Amino acid sequence: MADRPPQLAGHGGQRTLADIDADSLAHCFGFLAIRDVANLAMTCKPLCRVAYSDSVWNRLFREQWPHLSVSSGAPGVREQYLARHMALHQLKFDDPSEIYFNTTYSIPASHILLDRNAILLAQGSSIQRFQVNSSEIKDQELWTAHGARITCMRLFPIEETSLFRNVMQYEDNVLVTSSSDRTIRLWWKGRSQRCFRGHNGPVTTLADTLLGNSGSKVLASGGEDCTVRLWSVGASGKQHPLLTYHGHEKPLSFLTVARHRTSLLVSISRDSRVRVWDTSASSSSSLSSCVGMTSVSGSPVALKCYDTLCYVAAGASVTAIDLRTMRKAFTVALHGPKLYSFEMLPSKWLICSGGQDKALLWDIRKNQENPEPVAELELNHNRVTFLHMDPYKVVAGGPFGYKVNVWETSTGCLANSLDCRVLGETEELAGLSAMAVDGCRIVTGGCSEVPGFVYYRDFSNCYVPSSLVDDNSGSKFWESDLPGV
Repeated sequence: MADRPPQLAGHGGQRTLADIDADSLAHCFGFLAIRDVANLAMTCKPLCRVAYSDSVWNRLFREQWPHLSVSSGAPGVREQYLARHMALHQLKFDDPSEIYFNTTYSIPASHILLDRNAILLAQGSSIQRFQVNSSEIKDQELWTAHGARITCMRLFPIEETSLFRNVMQYEDNVLVTSSSDRTIRLWWKGRSQRCFRGHNGPVTTLADTLLGNSGSKVLASGGEDCTVRLWSVGASGKQHPLLTYHGHEKPLSFLTVARHRTSLLVSISRDSRVRVWDTSASSSSSLSSCVGMTSVSGSPVALKCYDTLCYVAAGASVTAIDLRTMRKAFTVALHGPKLYSFEMLPSKWLICSGGQDKALLWDIRKNQENPEPVAELELNHNRVTFLHMDPYKVVAGGPFGYKVNVWETSTGCLANSLDCRVLGETEELAGLSAMAVDGCRIVTGGCSEVPGFVYYRDFSNCYVPSSLVDDNSGSKFWESDLPGV
């Protein structure tokens, strides 16, 4: 942060921010959003002092939570704002806005995504979109272009596709789905805008992000035909694959894009063989495009990249592979007897693995042959198949229980335990079929005698603290080992 305040242009000589009184600066801050306030606080000390003042944060607090009063005395208003913001994102309340609803078909939801104020879910070959308004469903759409089970769903920014037309669409996303009917579809405005055909069997997976640079974005898919195929989403009219990569001997399980080079695609097949493809190579030959190979032990569970490393979750371990050499860098996690899910949070140097009856937090900075977890998050009598991780919380659930547990990412303490059954239901029911979490919102499928049941919760405007807030049960936490504490 600069000690010297920036100079202001004006008549009659140079002026600096020091010439403007704090009240005038605070008045100017009254027109700024919280992100702008935070950015200005990092520019120089005079602006930082104003940005941290109670008058600025009083206004931000009232705008965000108009029905809640700021407590007088310590801590300051800024600290109260940040504490409430964190508590809401950790779902530490008992009075969220709730919506229970049944879908069109009596089939459990297999995939769920949250796209701003919309819930997108897949049931068999169909997609349903529910527009949420406050505590009710405002609109419902049914999309039925696929002819067989949907196998994967992804959201991508519309500006990276040929459907982008003007700046008013910058916040819009398009939905991309793959199916056992051998097709991939791109959805927007309630209908299928593009249909990609070329696989000789069911399409099993889609890459987590688009490949390439702006204006020439490419989608990657993998299928039971053991091929990886590339499709143009940045140019209209091209419905057939740009390139087809051969080399895998088993159906594809996962695809991910390298973070240090967006032209590198990493694939893993059901026999746990990993390949790296350079999609910018001028040759269309699979042999020349494949720039690296390796293998791991156990059935694939997940595949994620960060910087030059690829993290492969398979069997009972998570292994980091250096994409520059294709050699094993280190073992990140050992979670026996079997892994069921895996998420990572590079900004806090943490990964989370889901197993039987518990999830484990690991510090990825620890280069150990026999790594030890930094926190143990218990989910009794369940298999942690559904896992979410963000800077505020870890959320876990499974197919054999109706409870979803929420823990603080920074401490491993239990923040809440959510009953996902219909209100008043007391029977022991089957567990989750799908789960999605975004910020203060969570939506779950299953946990009902009705297979198509969905439960939506929004914690963004809560007031009643959870009874578990001060309860540290539900986790085993080694404070000295957890990064950022």
